Amino acid sequence: MKLEEVFASYKENIMPTYTKVPLVFVKGKGSKLWDIHNRVYLDFFPGWGVGNLGHCHPKVMQAVRDQISKLIFIPNNYYHIPQAKLAREIVYWSYPAKVFFCNSGAEANEGAIKFARKFGQGRFEIITFENSFHGRTLATLAATGQAKYKQGFSPLPEGFKIVKFNDLEAVKQAVTDKTIAVMLELVQGEGGINVADKDFVAGLKSLCAQKNLLLIVDEVQTGIGRTGKLFCCQHYGITPDIMTLAKSLGGGLPIGAMVVKKEIADTLGPGMHASTFGGGPVIAKAALAVLKAVQKEKLLKNTRAMGEYLFTGLNALKEKYPAIKEVRGLGLMAGVELNIEGKGIVEKCIAQGLLINCTHDKVLRLMPALNVTKKEIDKAISILGTVLNSCGNCPRGGDSSALS
Repeated sequence: MKLEEVFASYKENIMPTYTKVPLVFVKGKGSKLWDIHNRVYLDFFPGWGVGNLGHCHPKVMQAVRDQISKLIFIPNNYYHIPQAKLAREIVYWSYPAKVFFCNSGAEANEGAIKFARKFGQGRFEIITFENSFHGRTLATLAATGQAKYKQGFSPLPEGFKIVKFNDLEAVKQAVTDKTIAVMLELVQGEGGINVADKDFVAGLKSLCAQKNLLLIVDEVQTGIGRTGKLFCCQHYGITPDIMTLAKSLGGGLPIGAMVVKKEIADTLGPGMHASTFGGGPVIAKAALAVLKAVQKEKLLKNTRAMGEYLFTGLNALKEKYPAIKEVRGLGLMAGVELNIEGKGIVEKCIAQGLLINCTHDKVLRLMPALNVTKKEIDKAISILGTVLNSCGNCPRGGDSSALS
């Protein structure tokens, strides 16, 4: 299809639920994408964190090729080897638990909400946080602490209390005899890359133990190495009662997982929850390849090193350009809060061949693949600096008129 035909087909046949960037991509490898005109882009925001290994990682591709020639689908009332191996690997690298497989982060979080209510035996309230994001189903929307995503979908399910992030007293005040769980992202992605304080998380864990509450940690974006540990909760020295995973676990294929502490995991029995395609043979084999690549290629070590390098570059830009208010994040999950609207910056970066994202209107998000190189980071920093300069955001102490 030609470019115009692609655009026309989308307009005619596909529901307009996404804000589209007028690019048609046809090929990807590592941190690079090629569009329909064969122009190369540096991808520093691969699918909201899906592309932790970059595009078309050879280990994932080989695993899919191998499995798809043997068995593509088997329903979950039968056993199959890839799912058994994947569950074992997740438990090995996390904590003693059992795993429920599904197809997305929203499904994993929906499962966690259902699990909490079943476990609660009458207690049903879940405390979540301002600026959180947990999914697009009705229950996960209700759990999400951002009003803009909820507009037009009332009435949403009841039973959620949303309090200020990093405020332990606010959590304590919200707890009632109906509360069963606290659900949070340790680094809020859609909320603007807000990092949980270690003292706050330690206090939260202690409070949950005292009140017999479940601690649900949403690792849909942070999981599988994004923050420099395989799971972000490992930075905080805590073991969640429930951890949800998705996005990067599948290496580009759809997967979700709910990881529940072993001693409570049998709360959900046969017929209480299900997912037709969850943890199928092909996706499970791909996810096994992802976990193997992260370990064999020492990508956690690379994430920590390249994360430090990326933040050094971003902070250098902050020192130079007053348009940057703050740089924050963890590992290779970076947020650049601006004093100006971010949409134009993103568009100009795309025009220069750099793909990034903006959330909360003024927070640029950079989440490159875990195997990103110094050379690629240098290029991204150079493009972002050029764009800030061209937008009239003169260096500190400089003459803005000379740049406008």
